[in-house]
Amino acid sequence: MNPEIATYIQENGAAGPMLLSLGTAAITLILHLIAGLLSGYLLTGRKTILRTIADTAITLPLIFPPIATGFLLLLLLGRNGIIGQPLQQAGIEIIFSTTGVYAASFIAGLPLVVKSVQTAVETMDRSLLEASWTLGKNRTRTYLFVVLPHIRHALLTGLVLSLGRSFGEVGITLMLGGNIAGKTETMSLAIYNAVFEGNIEKAAFLSILLAVISLGMFAILKKVTRNGNKSHSFT
Repeated sequence: MNPEIATYIQENGAAGPMLLSLGTAAITLILHLIAGLLSGYLLTGRKTILRTIADTAITLPLIFPPIATGFLLLLLLGRNGIIGQPLQQAGIEIIFSTTGVYAASFIAGLPLVVKSVQTAVETMDRSLLEASWTLGKNRTRTYLFVVLPHIRHALLTGLVLSLGRSFGEVGITLMLGGNIAGKTETMSLAIYNAVFEGNIEKAAFLSILLAVISLGMFAILKKVTRNGNKSHSFT
């Protein structure tokens, strides 16, 4: 990195938000990969009440206003919440902590991964599954060796989209993380704070940095989509 840029980052307090955003993106990317793999296995097939409830809960952050979603999660995960109280007693703090930032990023981007995988599984050629079952493969082996290779591009697409959502998330993070400078202030929140404080130079710097990251993810997304189209053209 250019020494002048490094000095600017340190002097303007941009290092903390940058590191937190990058760390959050890395953690949620791993969690979304696991969730995407599990969702493709658990949320497809015959519709049941439990599957419908799970599908609705996962999809809700995609269509519900982020700030309202954050408020509902605050009620659930707060110190007196149904989920938060037992966690508090166990010594696990979510609200106004980096854990809250991770949770916000995970919840906000989860629908983008799950719906991509779910749609790919539900629209794939059923004859592939029937052939696997005819050969004596159980559901787990069929999913691992037939379904996953077929939906890999959809999974990658969902992961890239969720990664972009992670960097841009504000509403849910504001509620769960609290926007505490030096602790839970992400790059997006730092831009908001900088504008509020009149530090336009810092806001512009972080905005340009996020724009570069976004363009990089867009290039990856285009490549994944192109490879996916080529793959389907040969099947």
